[in-house]
Amino acid sequence: MKYSIAAKMPMREGALVQRTSLPVEFHSPFTAAPRAHARLVAMAARNPATDQQSPAGCLYLVGTPIGNLEDITLRALRTLKEADQIACEDTRHTQKLLAHYEIRKPLVSYHEHNEMTRAPELIMAMEQGAKIALVSDAGMPLVSDPGHRLVTLCLRHQIPVVPIAGPSALLASLSASGMPTEEFLFVGFLPARSGERRRALERLRIEERTIILYEAPHRVEECIADAMEILGDRPACLAREVTKLHEEFVRGKLSEIAAALEQRPARGELTLVIGPPDAAEGRVQGDSAQSLAARVEELMHQAKLDRKEALKLAAKERGMTRRAAYNQIVQGQARGASSGDEG
Repeated sequence: MKYSIAAKMPMREGALVQRTSLPVEFHSPFTAAPRAHARLVAMAARNPATDQQSPAGCLYLVGTPIGNLEDITLRALRTLKEADQIACEDTRHTQKLLAHYEIRKPLVSYHEHNEMTRAPELIMAMEQGAKIALVSDAGMPLVSDPGHRLVTLCLRHQIPVVPIAGPSALLASLSASGMPTEEFLFVGFLPARSGERRRALERLRIEERTIILYEAPHRVEECIADAMEILGDRPACLAREVTKLHEEFVRGKLSEIAAALEQRPARGELTLVIGPPDAAEGRVQGDSAQSLAARVEELMHQAKLDRKEALKLAAKERGMTRRAAYNQIVQGQARGASSGDEG
């Protein structure tokens, strides 16, 4: 069914009226096939612009300064200004940042002690269309900070999660540490209790990548002493108050950093970057008089490793493959059994 649509120009006194015929093919909804008409109706119903029943809530993970307030991106500032609500660890701390940039937004506390109940509340708000920005006291949210529960709930409820990249103490410290950066392992905070901390370090004994960890000022000396005993006297860097007024990097062997802390105890936010062991240091650790089998049993007891992982670790300490270490233990057990039979 074809129609001719005429385009009319406005009529003014003394003006000619132009009529332009534009032949187009047009199917009247009253004469179109029922199936095609139903498809058009369905498409209109799915149009986000006209669908008032599907609000577009969103969670933004906003990186904030780790010290210097100028270390914030333009995108982060815009996101904070446009958010309906800002969830933060400490409302007083975040308020200082917002006041500096003249941002006025409702704040709600979100920390490790209330996230079990707060996360569902925020999910309900986002399902109603709220745009919520999550920030930590410093750096990127979720990096040794709460937020994982909220993110997993958002994904479960199909709520978009958008990261707004920002400062990170671990990357800033690594870049200036002088340690190898090709590969590294971030372990966050080690356990506060000595026994648990030593077991965690035992699991890192064979780690040849650069290790990055956070530590509190009142525990850093004990942590370095344990690391030196278990990992060996590796090269390291203690980064203090990164990006702040009293920023400092103490570089050297773990023993040298320990000596420096005896002279002047550390204060403020600390990041410890431990480099890979020197080849000679690795050989010294492996040249122990302790038998391979005894070392495997020790690792199983101290580091809570299963026998396979303990064997791998003990073999690595001695520069052996796991198969060679296994064969050595089997041969030792066979010799011990034959000696017992002869007796």
